[in-house]
Amino acid sequence: MELKSTKKIEIDGSKLKIAIVLPYFNDKIGVELFLNAKEELEKNGVKERNITLIRVAGALEIPFACQKIALRKKTDAIIALGVIIRGETSHYDLVCRNTYEGIMKVQLENKIPISFGVLTCENEKQAKKRASKNGLNKGKDAAKAVLIQTSI
Repeated sequence: MELKSTKKIEIDGSKLKIAIVLPYFNDKIGVELFLNAKEELEKNGVKERNITLIRVAGALEIPFACQKIALRKKTDAIIALGVIIRGETSHYDLVCRNTYEGIMKVQLENKIPISFGVLTCENEKQAKKRASKNGLNKGKDAAKAVLIQTSI
């Protein structure tokens, strides 16, 4: 088997149904993540009508929403988006760890691809850079990841 490096990944998403979970917390940055993810899905053929946005309060609510979506068995994959910014207490560590572990547990137990597009940042400036279309564009990356996972 020969493995060649490629930068361009093309997946035919025309038949895929994708759910995107997005908290209201840190909404402005989160919406930018969502718009970039949605744009990437559509570039890869996912129809707008097959992209469902589910809003939750904060990052800790993401795993529960993912679980509900997975149990309905009407979605091919899920993109978990969100923005967690470090504060002055250890709450940040708890939120990051439990959100990540919860999403991973749902993915493995329900055998549904879930892309982790939750930003865990030290400050708002860092989060904006990671969410921005002109920055690191992590929403786009999360969409690409979930498209790749659906092909497994």
